[in-house]
Amino acid sequence: MTTRVLEFTMLPEPARKRVEKLATAVGRRKRMEVRVRRAGAEAVPLPPAAAEIVSALLSHLGRGEKVAILAADTEVSPTDAATILGMSRPLVVNRMDVGDLPFRYVGKHRRARLDDVLALKAKIDKQRAALDALAEDTEALTRDHGL
Repeated sequence: MTTRVLEFTMLPEPARKRVEKLATAVGRRKRMEVRVRRAGAEAVPLPPAAAEIVSALLSHLGRGEKVAILAADTEVSPTDAATILGMSRPLVVNRMDVGDLPFRYVGKHRRARLDDVLALKAKIDKQRAALDALAEDTEALTRDHGL
């Protein structure tokens, strides 16, 4: 049985509009305070760093984006890594086999640390940006100089 580590959450339209207004109001203020209150308990203020995370979360949800929250030391399956990297699972397994993505076995199953997956994503994004710039330069040379 597979446990899904990576689950994206998205808000329905009515809730998204309320959150979008809240995120906009919070974004205008330099200082924000968030209090958490449970039934029958006193409200507890969140530390500023946690409040910033809540603000960023509300901002993304308000724009209708899918959001997943994971701890940095979380281990993910090749399927979850493929979702994060935007590639197929077999390609992720290939990246693991050639050493681009460190992993360990848990029984017969591969697991990669989220930190390593995100580092690979940053590397791939940087390479894609360089290739896009190169393609743009090539198109400009072809257009402007007929090469």
